[in-house]
Amino acid sequence: MTKSLVVLTIPLAVAAFIGGCVAVEPESVVSPEVEVVGVEPAGVMPEPNEVEVAEPELTEVEPNQPKPELVAQPGPEPNEANVESVEPEVVEPIETAIDEPQPSTAILFHDKCADTLNTFVNAQGMVDYKRLRRKRYELGLLLEELGKLDPSEYDSWPQADKIAFWINTYNLHKLKVVVDNYPITPTSRILAVYWGPLNVRHVEGKIAEHKFLVMDEQFTLAEIERRFFRGGFDDPRIFFALTSASLSSPPLRNEPYYGDRLDEQLDDQVRRFLSNPLAFSLDRGKRRVYLSAMFELSSHGKEFAEKFATDKKFKDHPPTTRAALNFITDYISQNDVSFLELGNYSVKYMKHDWTINDGS
Repeated sequence: MTKSLVVLTIPLAVAAFIGGCVAVEPESVVSPEVEVVGVEPAGVMPEPNEVEVAEPELTEVEPNQPKPELVAQPGPEPNEANVESVEPEVVEPIETAIDEPQPSTAILFHDKCADTLNTFVNAQGMVDYKRLRRKRYELGLLLEELGKLDPSEYDSWPQADKIAFWINTYNLHKLKVVVDNYPITPTSRILAVYWGPLNVRHVEGKIAEHKFLVMDEQFTLAEIERRFFRGGFDDPRIFFALTSASLSSPPLRNEPYYGDRLDEQLDDQVRRFLSNPLAFSLDRGKRRVYLSAMFELSSHGKEFAEKFATDKKFKDHPPTTRAALNFITDYISQNDVSFLELGNYSVKYMKHDWTINDGS
């Protein structure tokens, strides 16, 4: 019995001795941000840095109630600044108004004549004198306004606008004289028979005596023609823009003349005039050419002779006629031009038909 106790005591003593020699590890260092929940009992090696993680609280859900879903809230990406998004400001483009070219003072001045010409003159150049007579007062006011043109403004215009101004002024004053004496009354029975009752020459004395002011200077129609149309401007085409208020007259336009279109308008006037059998015609059978009396030396022949004289063509005719033929070849058909340049013919100037161009 004693021997058995000794045998049992020796192993227990050895075990106790061995247990007392086991080294005890120092306490774990816990990060201040992490709370240590507990340490395993002695003799058990704890897992390194093992911490107890609290389980999330679960909200009790009433029976038959849907469980709430846990939605993860999006957070900022790493190193991404949490900057509030701002929509860029929309800047509307600034519209720059482009100044449209303004009409010149000359054009505005010519425009003053437009309403009268558009209203009382038709496309063939005939005038509604009966209606225009009822508007004599308005016509007089228009002519007064034309007469008050500032000389310094007139001097600033190009020459083409100056020509247009005098043509418009001349034609409107010619209309005023005829309207003031409309309907035309023959001055004598003899002339009524000889000229006819509707002949403009019955009032030619009134036309010659008609006086008016332009830029504070007194003028007559004859003076305008002599001073500007035969003198300063030196363009015979102007004579095809002037009305004599008769059937043989160049057709009156139903628009004013404008400086910026003057060449085009004057060329058109010449063509329109020469298309009238009372101005130009050919008789190939009789080998005869008929020309308007405007081309005679006693009328405007001198102006054409100075500007369009030629010794190279039309050699069978006198200088004044050669100049007239040379001028019209730019405005008639090529077939007629060939006849005039190479044919054998005589030239006859036609009498002027002074019957009033009344379209009432």
